Amino acid sequence: MAVLGAPLIIDGSHGEGGGALVRTALAMAALTQQPVRIVNVRGGTGAPGLNPEDLTVLRAVAWCSGAEVLGADPGSNSVSFLPTRRPRGMNELLDISEGQDGPGFANALVVLNSLLPLLARTGSYSSLSAQGETYASRVLSYDYFANVTLRAARSFGLYAVPDLPFAGFGRGSRGEVRLEVEPSALTGVDWQTRGALVGVRALVTTGELPEQVAARGLQHLGRLAFYAGFEVEADANLVPSKGPGAMVTVWGEFERGLGGCAVMGQRGVRIEAVAQQAFEGFAQWMRTDATVDEYLADQILILAAMAEGQTRFRTPNLTPRFLTSAWVIKQFLPIHITIRGAEGEPGDVTIRR
Repeated sequence: MAVLGAPLIIDGSHGEGGGALVRTALAMAALTQQPVRIVNVRGGTGAPGLNPEDLTVLRAVAWCSGAEVLGADPGSNSVSFLPTRRPRGMNELLDISEGQDGPGFANALVVLNSLLPLLARTGSYSSLSAQGETYASRVLSYDYFANVTLRAARSFGLYAVPDLPFAGFGRGSRGEVRLEVEPSALTGVDWQTRGALVGVRALVTTGELPEQVAARGLQHLGRLAFYAGFEVEADANLVPSKGPGAMVTVWGEFERGLGGCAVMGQRGVRIEAVAQQAFEGFAQWMRTDATVDEYLADQILILAAMAEGQTRFRTPNLTPRFLTSAWVIKQFLPIHITIRGAEGEPGDVTIRR
């Protein structure tokens, strides 16, 4: 059992003051065996207090690290997390029971991504499932997670294999994602420059929609790629789901770095418009010299902090979320995180222990 000291106090309203701060603090507490108390939970948002997604992550990280938890209640503005052992492998189904935590939802990929750095350090295989959203607007979705997030994690030495038994499109949906995670030794990456382009890919994912919807999306992506002057390997992905939905994801991989853009379809919006928005979002990143997109920068930050050696990468936009997560990590570790650039501008990031 770990010897616990005084808890580190984290102000949950710092910086962006949202869920990313909570998830980063919990993961770092488990990884470093440092008790933590988060006050003013989500204090920087219009909906303060622990929400169901926070509680799902909290319970999973607590189980993994044998933590004692105080304040794990819906809407709680303060939570204490006291890990008692190093993270262990998991064989669990992570779900939110209807009514258990009041109104809310959980994004399955956000929950699983929060656990990745912990599961890599357990020394044993993990096999777990998470239920909730698998495709959603402005949040991590399955195709991006499987093809961008996990591909980047593999560059650090973390090996994980995802599977999608059935999809959940949108807020409150209940799809399922399964994830196998190998014990992994993490090593830093040098992504200061991109190198050569390996390839550009796209997926048009649909559930409970006519097949011609995906076909139209693919045709439009082909036209856009032709006029943009580069090839895109695009595929239709027809998934089992409990409701209709569509998602278009476009991503590119370089020798050193990768990035993408994902856009979810909305009722009454043609699939061509969804494909156009995803393609243009990706093309905007391609026109920069950044080696990761702004969302991937957030997702690899803890991996880089726990990896041996130095990590360097370039992001097109230093977001409040990224800067807040970097601040949280530095509360737990005597680590050098050098960020050149201002919030809202391109940035060069160097991380070394």
